[in-house]
Amino acid sequence: MKRLFSLFFAAAALITLALPAEARMRQQPPAPEAQVHDSPFANFFSNLGTPSGSGPVPRMVVGFESNYAPGTIVVNTAERRLYLVQGNGQALRYGIGVGRDGFRWGGVHRVTAKKEWPSWTPPSQMLARRPDLPRHMEGGPDNPLGARAMYLGSTLYRIHGSNEPETIGQAVSSGCFRMVNDDVIDLYNRVQVGATVIVKN
Repeated sequence: MKRLFSLFFAAAALITLALPAEARMRQQPPAPEAQVHDSPFANFFSNLGTPSGSGPVPRMVVGFESNYAPGTIVVNTAERRLYLVQGNGQALRYGIGVGRDGFRWGGVHRVTAKKEWPSWTPPSQMLARRPDLPRHMEGGPDNPLGARAMYLGSTLYRIHGSNEPETIGQAVSSGCFRMVNDDVIDLYNRVQVGATVIVKN
């Protein structure tokens, strides 16, 4: 019986080696684009002196192994987290609210504009769903875009603040990414117009 198993394993090894190199490579699972290491012990010293914000999800430095350039924003919709790549294998992680079912999306864009206390004009698609919404709202503490907004390419979507901290970590928006105001101000001050934004759905 042992001899039979030995012959079987030897045959399997020979078949694998006989495969073309491309086929052997295809069998390997793809490497992740980024790996997050968020052990509190691994990042303890990185987070000394880092304010955690006032939201339900603490802002913190985490290990983030990737090939993304520092200053890149990576939105992980499934995790409901946003990462600002710092370099040196680290990123700042923020909690976010994401699009509800039917409104999630993915892609690569750039930050094309930044605004403090932005005004809000709901797009026609949103007004068709919610005719009760105001046609325009000046910026301020009651505005749903919160304290800051970063506009993503030619899309209708933004990374913006919120006056509803309980929605952070939830899937409730129409496709925008919302943050508590403390966090969006922190991110706004660190991000340049032109920064790459990678949205993973």
